[in-house]
Amino acid sequence: MRVQDELQATVDALTRPGRGILAADESAPTIAKRLQAVGLESTPEIRNAYRALLLTTAGLGEFVGGVILFEETLGQKNADGTPLPQCAARGGIVPGIKVDAGKIPLAHAPGDEITQGLDGLAKRVEAYRQQGARFAKWRAVYHIADRLPSRLAMETNAEGLARYAAICQESGVVPIVEPEVLLDGDHTMEHCAETTEAVLHAVFHALHRHRVVLEHMLLKPSMVLPGKENARKALPAEVAEWTIHVLRRTVPAAVPGVYFLSGGQTPREATANLDAMNRLGPQPWHLRFSYGRALQDPVLRAWRGQPANASVAQQALLARARCNSAASQGRYEAAMEPVAE
Repeated sequence: MRVQDELQATVDALTRPGRGILAADESAPTIAKRLQAVGLESTPEIRNAYRALLLTTAGLGEFVGGVILFEETLGQKNADGTPLPQCAARGGIVPGIKVDAGKIPLAHAPGDEITQGLDGLAKRVEAYRQQGARFAKWRAVYHIADRLPSRLAMETNAEGLARYAAICQESGVVPIVEPEVLLDGDHTMEHCAETTEAVLHAVFHALHRHRVVLEHMLLKPSMVLPGKENARKALPAEVAEWTIHVLRRTVPAAVPGVYFLSGGQTPREATANLDAMNRLGPQPWHLRFSYGRALQDPVLRAWRGQPANASVAQQALLARARCNSAASQGRYEAAMEPVAE
């Protein structure tokens, strides 16, 4: 199969109607925090058991088309010896992989950060592809403050995202481009919209320079929201209006899908905001979800490391995935929510 055909086949599989992407690519420090929050130590065995629980949930593929994995998970196996990426694929879920190496302070730009991981990326992507990964993800973060993010941060991170995307496409791996404007701070919704627009302009200019095929990538942005320390909370209709306004000014119609990150929203907030966007009518791109905490928090609270709780935990995952699938079609209703949440 030609590389372009392979990329298109992956995009088609990921963008099937009503399906989003599960982000299960937490780094070692992040998954440790999540597990500690429910009283569990982050050991290889616990991490393996938890991720196996997620990927063997019967029926999940009806609502989730892809899953982003951490490198460790590519080599882990289910209790019956099946590699976890194969468990996902058996359920109709396309396996993907996080390929960036985390963020560090950006030199000469106090308060800004840059994402690492380009060195040796082509070889790593090829190895991940051999292990079953068909798409990848790279995250850049942008802090909002009076003078943040700087122009240097926007342009440098955009360049990194574009180089990563080009490398992935050459290897037949679909890139998810994730520029996250952080929810931290007390900024207004207007400030977030202005920053997000500038960030996305820089990203797509860089993607064009690097000849990234827009039809063979996905975008994973943050929603336009006021900072979590801002006293004013936005209604879903406001989030939808502002977010769509910014996307229509920055994201080319050639991009097949926009898969939002939850970025610290509660599970219900993330679902309601996505639903409000899809109720605004047809857009040039699919508007879907690629949530981590907003899908997994109820699962962890239900599981707590107890094998006897596995079925209840998987039902919690299905319930959240079902609600978000409905939201991605503008059909979500609060009555769909599990009574226990």
